[in-house]
Amino acid sequence: MKKNILSIGLSLISIVAIAQKKEVRDAGKAIDKGSYAEAKTLLTQAESMLGDANDNLKEDFYVFKGQAYLGTGEGVSIKDLMTASEAFKKAEELGNAEAAAQGLSGVTNSLIQSAINDQNAEKYDLAAEKLYAGYQLNPKDTLYLYFAASNAVTAKDYETALTYYENLKELGYTGIETQYIAINKATGEEETMSKSQRDLMVKAGEYIQPEDRVIPSKAGEITKNIALIYIEQGKEEEAVKALEAAKAANPDDASLMQTEADMYYKMGKKDKYKEIMEQIVAQDPTNGTLYYNLGVTAFEMGDNDGAISYYEKALEHKPEMTEARLNIAAAILANEAKIVEEMNTLGMSKADTKKYDELAGKRKDVYRKALPYLETVMQNDADNLEAIRTAMNIYYQLGDNEKADALQAKLTAKENK
Repeated sequence: MKKNILSIGLSLISIVAIAQKKEVRDAGKAIDKGSYAEAKTLLTQAESMLGDANDNLKEDFYVFKGQAYLGTGEGVSIKDLMTASEAFKKAEELGNAEAAAQGLSGVTNSLIQSAINDQNAEKYDLAAEKLYAGYQLNPKDTLYLYFAASNAVTAKDYETALTYYENLKELGYTGIETQYIAINKATGEEETMSKSQRDLMVKAGEYIQPEDRVIPSKAGEITKNIALIYIEQGKEEEAVKALEAAKAANPDDASLMQTEADMYYKMGKKDKYKEIMEQIVAQDPTNGTLYYNLGVTAFEMGDNDGAISYYEKALEHKPEMTEARLNIAAAILANEAKIVEEMNTLGMSKADTKKYDELAGKRKDVYRKALPYLETVMQNDADNLEAIRTAMNIYYQLGDNEKADALQAKLTAKENK
């Protein structure tokens, strides 16, 4: 009797093994047909008895499981993609390195493309999550971690961004890389490829104008973002420490001085910002953008004359800078407020009337001084509504109704489009 029971037991195991093989085989057929849901169901049924299967069957099972959860790679959830990646890793452990490598590459491509789609749709939190998952699958591709951090910042998920940035610092990530570029003769488009491929294509005459382009360090940007996150969290002391540590580690990184200035600006310490910015300008005296930034700060600090001086310097080096001209006009017109305030305090006496007329004349002088900057903006940028609206109001104040009416008609036409 015992012998019969044993025989029956062995028969049951054989039946289960046969059924298990059939389910795995059928799952593979379902995948070939694109029936991924069916394949998942079959694999779930087979998985409960997988422990008794031989390695060859296990290998097939995990390859099929990875393929079923990856599917076409489009619109796949992170959960399914990570399930697929774990399955492919199991297949690799069991000896199928080729299928595992192909599958993991598919998972990564799906994650990154989905992250790009999310980023384009302004779903930055989802993009950050997928890019980080891509980094976890490919720890050598630290660029994924960098972009995950950037998206987390944009999503205002500062805690997550800070974790990613700190990871990048620990890894010594700088983002410095050399891109090997050449122009495709057939399309005229610039393309990036490996150095060996680029050199081969140029030698074959299919590509021209080879160039080795070095991407500058992102260390300063990473430190800046860490500091700004700390400031956003109200941790100014940590922000200063982070920047000081970065300066000590990267003494030749000029961008860190700009980062320091930005940090103090964010803190509201405008005097310190101005001090550092002037040091930066001394090192780069032909940079119009630096003068412009100093102009913005001076204006915010109530130094209208200083702001105008900086904006004029900016225009010396970047004559096309429309914003500088608009801001000069704004700084000049800011002087009107004091004049109007004084006019409103005057009474009806003869002396007050005389004083009122004098102030009215000064007020018109302010308008006349600002007007040329606005006119230049309109000459260079005929659609600049801010310049049109401000100039129109000035013309009315100066009694030049013909010019004012013309600008009013132009403004109305543009606003009604």
